[in-house]
Amino acid sequence: MSKKFFITALIALAFAVAVSACAKKGGEDTIKIGIAGPMTGDQSKMGMDFKNGVELAVSEWNAKGGVLGKKIEMVVVDDQHDPKQAVSIANKLVNEGVVGVVGHFNSSCSIPSSKIYMDGCVPMITPATTNPTYTEQGCWNVFRVCGRDDQQGKAAADFVLGTLKKTKVAVLHDKTTYGQGIADEFKKNLGDKAQVVYYGSIIQGDRDFKSVLTSIKSSSPEVIYFGGIYPEGGLLIKQARELGLNSDFISGDGCIDPKFVEIGGKSAEGAYLTFSPDPQNIETARTFLETYHKKYGPHGPYSIYAYDATNVLLKAINDTGSTEGKAIANAIHKGMYGGALGEVQFDAKGDNKIAHYVIWQVKDGGFVQVTK
Repeated sequence: MSKKFFITALIALAFAVAVSACAKKGGEDTIKIGIAGPMTGDQSKMGMDFKNGVELAVSEWNAKGGVLGKKIEMVVVDDQHDPKQAVSIANKLVNEGVVGVVGHFNSSCSIPSSKIYMDGCVPMITPATTNPTYTEQGCWNVFRVCGRDDQQGKAAADFVLGTLKKTKVAVLHDKTTYGQGIADEFKKNLGDKAQVVYYGSIIQGDRDFKSVLTSIKSSSPEVIYFGGIYPEGGLLIKQARELGLNSDFISGDGCIDPKFVEIGGKSAEGAYLTFSPDPQNIETARTFLETYHKKYGPHGPYSIYAYDATNVLLKAINDTGSTEGKAIANAIHKGMYGGALGEVQFDAKGDNKIAHYVIWQVKDGGFVQVTK
């Protein structure tokens, strides 16, 4: 075999593999969609919340006959909020022939797995990944129904400067893609209008933060900003109060869950968090909320986002009449979707054009929206 022939054969094989990966998936009795997130472990509350949101949407479609004359089958996988596990299960989902994925939850999982799905010609829509990098990689197959951390970080910084009128700030993060990313966006948006008297990190999974909090206390901050998720966020605010550190506490959407209050106890009272507007004040969300609460109980922060993400994916499949990945992605880019949270439309990168952040506060053990 000549070298020229060998190279030509390799190119032909690579082309064949690419065509095969993006070929219309068929021959099955069902249309499979993947649901990926932390289904076990200390962040499982978030994973199960958006699994329920997906399940509700799927059940509604199946009750109407499914998609393209086939029932929709959910393939639920657990990434344990571990990037390596996320890549492993992404490969599993591609090999199982899913036509799309709703997930992942964590930015550190969505970003590396997105390339696996792209190579497998599988569109993915995340309900919860907010790190800007996710849609800045140039992947044609990625979408998010939530907003981004550059939006969320600005909302928090504007609130600290404009409403709280505080200028001495401690910034802490958990070293993850999400946690450090959102903390840095917050810090960047403070600019020169506030003094960052402390900047540091903790390790996700640790339980004792009194050493770092003692260092923070010595810097006398008026505000502590934490980039991370509720298991550590709840412990941080509890231990801060035990040390007599009574600075305002503010965090992002990773902490806006009842688990944050459960872990932090009375110490969580008064904490501020950035998240989207209250769905109970959104007319289009009422039917979702009534149905969800009846079936599953109280909704989680990302249940409704997962519901909307699923409906976007399934409507695109239905509208194109195809299970081919690029056809589905093109349809998602071109469409305007009426979701439970209102209209959803995506830009060329896959970001939701219509995403807003407001400030919430823990009051009487619950969450109350405090800004418009």
